[in-house]
Amino acid sequence: MNSVSPLTSLFAYKAWANQALFAKVAELDVATHSAESHNAIRIMNHIYTVDRIFQANLQAQAHTIAATNTSETPTLDGLRASVEVVDGWYQNYVAKLDDAMLNESIAFTFTDAQNARMTRHEMLLHIITHGGYHRGAVGRILVGIGMAPPRDTLTVFLHSTEPERRVRG
Repeated sequence: MNSVSPLTSLFAYKAWANQALFAKVAELDVATHSAESHNAIRIMNHIYTVDRIFQANLQAQAHTIAATNTSETPTLDGLRASVEVVDGWYQNYVAKLDDAMLNESIAFTFTDAQNARMTRHEMLLHIITHGGYHRGAVGRILVGIGMAPPRDTLTVFLHSTEPERRVRG
């Protein structure tokens, strides 16, 4: 197994988990839980914004994103459509990489103007862990208002998309 194979699976998982979270947040009664809905969308928009920043970094391209969230809060449906596009981009991107490309170190600048250098592999792992961390924060918002968050673990993803993994040994 090369280093790209687990990344392919992880970015498919990320897209799946994002879809599940958007579906759950869409169930919120905005009239009753306006603040919670707003906070959930802000967190999900932060994930998306960071995904976009690192999308540029991975390609060694400059970007014009000045902060890790936008000043305006998008609609849930608008954000969902944007996230689906960037999730698709990441899935296509990792499918085309090889180990040499993964290990290439790229210089970039953080939104706080600090210079940095990371390998593509490190950047991609950051995107996976960053999104998981913040999806969990949205899950806590849902729990706080009595809603069960999606069961969005990697194991649930693997067993739902590859049911043959459920064989007894």
